[in-house]
Amino acid sequence: MRARAREGLTSMPGFNEIDRVRMPEGGTVNSGSPDGATRRKRTFSDRIPKSLLIVAALLVAYGLLVVWSAVQGSETYSFSRQALGVLMGCIVMLMFYQLDYRQLSSYTTVLLVINVVLILSPHLPVIGVESKGAQSWINVGMQLQPGEFAKITIILMDAALVARYGGRLDDLREYLKVILFILVPFLAIMTQPDLGTGLVYLAIGAMALVAGGARPKYLLITLALGIAAIAAVFAIDQVIYNSTGEYKLLKQYQRNRLLVFLDQDGSNTSSSGYNLQQAKIAIGSGGLFGKGLLNATQSGHGFLPEAQTDFIFCVLAEQFGFVGSMALLALYGALIYVSMRIARNSNDLFGTLIVMCVVGMWLFQILENIGMDCGLMPITGIPLPFVSYGSTGMIMSFMALGLIGSVWRGSNIDKKKEGRL
Repeated sequence: MRARAREGLTSMPGFNEIDRVRMPEGGTVNSGSPDGATRRKRTFSDRIPKSLLIVAALLVAYGLLVVWSAVQGSETYSFSRQALGVLMGCIVMLMFYQLDYRQLSSYTTVLLVINVVLILSPHLPVIGVESKGAQSWINVGMQLQPGEFAKITIILMDAALVARYGGRLDDLREYLKVILFILVPFLAIMTQPDLGTGLVYLAIGAMALVAGGARPKYLLITLALGIAAIAAVFAIDQVIYNSTGEYKLLKQYQRNRLLVFLDQDGSNTSSSGYNLQQAKIAIGSGGLFGKGLLNATQSGHGFLPEAQTDFIFCVLAEQFGFVGSMALLALYGALIYVSMRIARNSNDLFGTLIVMCVVGMWLFQILENIGMDCGLMPITGIPLPFVSYGSTGMIMSFMALGLIGSVWRGSNIDKKKEGRL
């Protein structure tokens, strides 16, 4: 099984390249002497992934600064609520860091049930809340979006499911089983409907398949079928509209978002068309160095809707310009790089896939959010990790950090015990 695990990640050389041995946590580490003669006490810095935490701290601080500037004068959004989300996220991150992720590798069915329960919970009477055309929220004293938390259980489920095959998912029947598991949360979230979050679920599953050694032929066929399914949905919905005068499969705002993406000449007068035009104006007006903190006119004067959430990147670009935007992308690049190094050094395929699924989720959210602001991607309600306003999304992002830290901790403990650190 260990040999097969090494073969699976052919597209990522270097994964699982060391023989791994699970050992309990100890109190001393080898300082480099081959015979283990020289030892030192483990310090606090030995117990934490410093690079990951430094990059995350800089990213969160940058995001808080942008959110603080975006919520000034707003009666709907509160900076203290965002700060509380960061505090709660830090607590949850420490809890996940202490978690032994390996114990979850055999609970795929349980994780699937948890996913479905979380995603469908907004449909429950009393606690379910509808907002902006989607039944995506629950009110338990504070409003939460369970579909965001489901991203974490989906990461664990997809990683555990694919890790069973030891890095070689080349049997068609088994591949179809995995696809079925991946599709269940997506179909559940579409009952709200929340297409943006559903696409994130699919991105997580896609990364698990790629990193887990699925055959390229199967992946290409799946991609082609997915594109064909999207086209079929629009075609069937148009036929229904021609017969009944109503769209049944997609809501009007969802169709508008796609039409705006395909036709950006400004002729589309829907709210999505207006949002995109204002987003482009905000980004372009920032210039090289931006207008300065609190000097954003598009968001500050209310021209840019959802400036604190979906279009937070526009606020950043208008205030800090091209240089500030590149700084954000550099921090994201560092976060992805550090995470992939942790995945590469993981002691087992399950740990590797957990980190890679988190990376896949972050990459998709970053590319989609920034891409839609620039007119390069269709408009969706996907938040920008660690930057967009929202306590639920912030806590979820810290959970993902905690999972990566848990994988780092597990592999680091083993290596210290073996005397390689």
